[in-house]
Amino acid sequence: MPVYRYKGVAAGNRAVSATIDADSLRAARLKLRADGIFPTEIVAGKTRGETSELLSKLQLPALRRVPDLDLSMFSSQLSTLISAGVPLVQALSALTEQVERERFKTVVGAVRESVNQGSSLAEALAEHPHVFDELYCSMVRAGESSGALAPVLLRLADYVESRMDLRNQLINAMIYPALMLAFSAAVAGVLLVKVIPNITTMLRDMKQELPLVTRVVVAVSDVVTVYWFPALVVLAAALLIWTRIIRTERGRFAWDGFTLRTPVFGRLIRYVAIARFARTLATLSAGGVNIVGALEIARSVTANAVIAKAVDGVKDAITRGSSIAAQMRTSGEFPPLVTHMISVGEASGELPAMLGKLADTYDTQVENALQRMLALLGPILLVFVAIVIRVIILSTLLPLMNMTSAL
Repeated sequence: MPVYRYKGVAAGNRAVSATIDADSLRAARLKLRADGIFPTEIVAGKTRGETSELLSKLQLPALRRVPDLDLSMFSSQLSTLISAGVPLVQALSALTEQVERERFKTVVGAVRESVNQGSSLAEALAEHPHVFDELYCSMVRAGESSGALAPVLLRLADYVESRMDLRNQLINAMIYPALMLAFSAAVAGVLLVKVIPNITTMLRDMKQELPLVTRVVVAVSDVVTVYWFPALVVLAAALLIWTRIIRTERGRFAWDGFTLRTPVFGRLIRYVAIARFARTLATLSAGGVNIVGALEIARSVTANAVIAKAVDGVKDAITRGSSIAAQMRTSGEFPPLVTHMISVGEASGELPAMLGKLADTYDTQVENALQRMLALLGPILLVFVAIVIRVIILSTLLPLMNMTSAL
């Protein structure tokens, strides 16, 4: 149905401007007058589907996403308004005015318009997949079907907050190592670009024989200062090849399997994947989504092809009448604690609650693993930085010391 943009005057000489769906310009004018609005300008626009498609093409996915904090507040506030008996369209209107971030305000306003035109909330949210993902829309759809939309929205708010906390933990854990590596790279860069070439030129002019460590450092310095462009091309080509390999199904599976087997980071990666999986499955199953559909969505949030394949095996086993815990145990990718707690949840009929406890347990495990990793990485990085700087400085001092002793 065509969309018309209008400007007009409502009751109390209040100026209004918005959009309206109508079959024709005349029908739009009649609708507005029936609503008590005297139109002063009506302009034909694109249909909602065309507009959404155009925005999807013009905007990058990263630019259309909104922070988890905004999404959590939106879910919580919408739940509160619906629980208080406020009609959905009015609740969305209130939230549209309250949202501060302009990009999110536009999305909420579009959702309100779609609901006002007769779409369900889940359908309206699904028009903005880079803001409201499949999990979010499935939960809302289940909440609308069961008549428990407010509690479902509250669970979604809790889920988004948990996801945000986990991401923040990972980011905060990587800040210190990243700063240390950046500092060591800056110091090494200054020495290799500024100091080493000058000393090397002086020693070569004096025809001084260079020690092995000095020749190695000089070679690295030449790569950085003289052959930087070919080195950059080779590095870019290697990165491109690696990216193409990792995008294939076999390449991704092999890489994810390798990361799970790494000594320090493997356990952390597995804990993060299991925490995401358990939290997502708990939220979906508690919201009324059937277990097969919930597993299909939960597999995608693990961000690990090996764990995702194990979840696929669980989903197939369920359709054959097997239990979740039995297939998880068979896959060998889930720790005994996971299979035991899920087995207890299945036996007691409290699977969502048990999955929630499991997610809380692994969130704590992730936090503890991050703390242990930081405690280990700190001294290792300090030693690494000291060794790099010491080798570079030693490579400049050794020839000078040899030259002095020769005199």
